[in-house]
Order: sequence, then structure tokens, then C-alpha cells
Amino acid sequence: MPRFYCPAPLATGALIDLPAGAARHVQVLRLQPGDTITLFNGGLEQESGLAADARQGGEFEATVTHMGRSSVQVQVGAHHAVEREAGAVVHLAVGMPANDRMDWLVEKATELGVASIQPLMTERSVLRLSGERADKKIAHWHSVAVAACEQCGGNQVPRIHPVKPLQAWLQSLPPVASDTRWLLSLCDGSAPLHQHLAHGTPQRTTFLSGPEGGLSAAEEAAAAACGFTPVTLGPRVLRAETAALTALARLLA
Repeated sequence: MPRFYCPAPLATGALIDLPAGAARHVQVLRLQPGDTITLFNGGLEQESGLAADARQGGEFEATVTHMGRSSVQVQVGAHHAVEREAGAVVHLAVGMPANDRMDWLVEKATELGVASIQPLMTERSVLRLSGERADKKIAHWHSVAVAACEQCGGNQVPRIHPVKPLQAWLQSLPPVASDTRWLLSLCDGSAPLHQHLAHGTPQRTTFLSGPEGGLSAAEEAAAAACGFTPVTLGPRVLRAETAALTALARLLA
């Protein structure tokens, strides 16, 4: 059954118009009135006056009731409290790789079950974003994450945070960590990630990974001062996006 993200209050019996993107997809699939689809709103926090099932996350059955030239109306059906999220909560902070590699990273990180992604600009970053261009990229990466959730069955769309310089992001972190903080590093003395995972995966992790060329020594020192422990994935030098995804796969498996 086709799945669509609908960032709006959902309640059994309600008649709603699908968002423009979902409506276009329904039309491309040539669905007709009477056809059924699945809707999810990412666990959208609702006003307290709404029905309880509108605040449960999960997903809803829905039936197409009307097809307009550019609009699609559906009736929301039964709610299913199904979740396919990872057991651990992992936030990925990543020095943005160049070209379309960030798109690929966002897509695959969403499929793996990342909770959020913080795009960072670092000393060695090739991709530099600010202002309107940064806002457009964030909106684009959000749409990539939405499409990945629709495909993989996830009901929680990871948040894509606004782009920040690494130093500004580090300064915004609370001084007392409520999460485990790891930094992907090639420096001597970095312990393999699997050794840290030998006694189990932490419930909440913030994982910092650099861009092409990695983080500079000064940046790694700044991260260490904020509670990040350097870890390694092995002797091979992986591409920036491959390294981040390999770490996520180990943490979320």
C-alpha cells in the first residue's frame, strides 16, 4: 500500500486534503476514489483538544474520496500504533560532503533510523552554505528524508537542523552531556568503535563525523573539550559519507 507523509493532525473519520507533494504522487500513481493508502505524520505533536489517536504517532489507513486537477481528498481510517524505529536514539552531526553525496547520506541515514542530522561547515568543508541557499538545501534534504521514510516504512522523519559552523554548534551543546558523544577520528590512540559497543549500545548518542579530509586537529581538540571521545572504524580510510553511514549502521543495527 502506498505510504505518504502528511504533516497535519490526523484523526479517524476526518476528511483532509493531502499536501501538494503527496497529492502529486497519488496522481502519478493514477489512484482513484476508493483506493486505499497509508498516512503518517511523523508523531506530530498535536493540540491537547484533539482525539487521542491523533497524538499516537504510528500510521493511519486512508481512502481516496476525491481527485481534483491538482488536489486529492482522503478520508482518514483506522489508526495502527506500529513503529519501525531503531531502539537507540542517534543524532548525526556531519561535515557536509560535496555534490550530491549529502543527499545520499540523508537518504541512507533516514533508512537506517537516525533521529536527526546536523549539517556542519568545518575548516575542510567544500560545501559552504548560508542564507537563502542554506534554507533551500535544508528544505531539499527534508524532502529527501520524507521520501526515504515513505519508502522504508519509518514513521518518524528525522529532523534536519539548520546549517551551522562546527564551532558555533559545539558552543551550543549543554556542558553536561545527557548522551554519549563520539567523534570519528583517524588520530593515533582512537579506539575502535566496536570496542566501545562491546557492553551494549548507548540509548542516546551524538556522533560527529567530518567532511572530506576529516576534521582538523584544532577541531578535534575542540570536540574533545565538549565531551566527544575519538573512535575509529578500522584501518581503511573511508569516504566521508561512507564513514558516517558505517557508524550509524553499527549503532542502529
